[in-house]
Amino acid sequence: MPETESFPATVEVVPGEPVRGTIRPPGSKSLTNRALLCAAFAPGRSHLSGALRSDDTEVMIAALREIGVGIHESGSGRSIEVTGLNRSHWAPSEHRVELFVGNSGTTIRFLTATLSALGGRYRLSGVPRMHQRPIGDLVTALRPVCEGTVVCEGDGGCPPIRIDTRGWEGTSLRVAGNVSSQYLSGLMMAAPIAGGSIRIEVVGELVSRPYVEMTAQIIRDFGVECTWDLESSGELADGEQAVCRIAGQGGYQARDYEIEPDASAASYFWAAAAITGGEVAVTGLSAKAMQGDVRFVDCLERMGCEVQRFSDRISVSGPEILRGIDVDMNAISDTVQTLSVVALFASGPTVIRGVAHNRFKETDRIGDLAKELRKLGAGIEETEDGLIIHPRELMPATLKTYDDHRMAMSLALVGLRIPGVRVQNPACTAKTYPHFFADLESLMGRAHRWRN
Repeated sequence: MPETESFPATVEVVPGEPVRGTIRPPGSKSLTNRALLCAAFAPGRSHLSGALRSDDTEVMIAALREIGVGIHESGSGRSIEVTGLNRSHWAPSEHRVELFVGNSGTTIRFLTATLSALGGRYRLSGVPRMHQRPIGDLVTALRPVCEGTVVCEGDGGCPPIRIDTRGWEGTSLRVAGNVSSQYLSGLMMAAPIAGGSIRIEVVGELVSRPYVEMTAQIIRDFGVECTWDLESSGELADGEQAVCRIAGQGGYQARDYEIEPDASAASYFWAAAAITGGEVAVTGLSAKAMQGDVRFVDCLERMGCEVQRFSDRISVSGPEILRGIDVDMNAISDTVQTLSVVALFASGPTVIRGVAHNRFKETDRIGDLAKELRKLGAGIEETEDGLIIHPRELMPATLKTYDDHRMAMSLALVGLRIPGVRVQNPACTAKTYPHFFADLESLMGRAHRWRN
């Protein structure tokens, strides 16, 4: 396989025997970027092990270094030592700090919130697609508490973002929960930087709740008290009005932190077993993992796969015949593309619901996904909040990725069963999984076809 920096224009995964084996994906992007941020504002030295090195984490690291955080990487980026900022000895730059965030949603959303709480003058910009991804609800949530201004420079509440604040002066925020859970996660991680107790109210439905629960746990792991409740019953439940309370007076505390393998990345290997009737074990993850995307295997189980859950791994065995299912994937929306590809090989239709917010990701992960699946011959219906996949006889096709890492990795799996399926721009997997195709190749036991 070529090096990440010199990927050919397309890759064709070659059909063959059922996929069997054991693999450990790289560290979770979601956990790595959250842990980086907490460690960056924890005075002293933190050590992060099992971290992910990818485009998304590199832009976060570069931005944190730009504001004065000490970060040393070793072990090909899997080990990171962070020397956090000490607020009592830190002063913001007199000049505006320009930060480039690429197309990393976690980076721009988390930094918009945390830098507004830290105080200073910043401008956050990215690639053209980033400047089409809305962030207005987060900026609106920040305005009542910021001592200064946070402004969207783009049309329709989109980046670039300009920040000019002296920190937060308020203690209560309200944020919409139905577009991106990263807005709420950003506010939660910013609260201990602001100091004092902060109350965050979520207005309306909360999408991708497991990511918010992950954020709450990391905040606790770095020494800050974080609790959830409901105004009505004191119990967090889907679709109800939720309140988060963060007692951040003491701020973050430096620590050693081990990062789990990426559960979203694991979904591609479990799917490979499902599609080919093979068996794949992913190590380093269990049903008790912090990442909600381990529940992807529950969907595969409903489709007829055998799933074995152990304390240190989860194994999936594919059946002779896959069944279509009707599933709400709101809580595991990053695996929608993976399940859609598995659904192509089922004996009946699959209905995916609850993921309207997927249209605002790296690409439109409903409309663009539907276009590419139709090229293969599948019957695809777009709904208000998802897709209906009708399996049909599939054909070779050249598929676009829209510079979306998850499109590339999921669509490549079609080639495990159908010859002549080419995926364009495989290099975009560097966003979260630079060596995906090499790992898939080693698991398959056969080479891909690379074409310029």
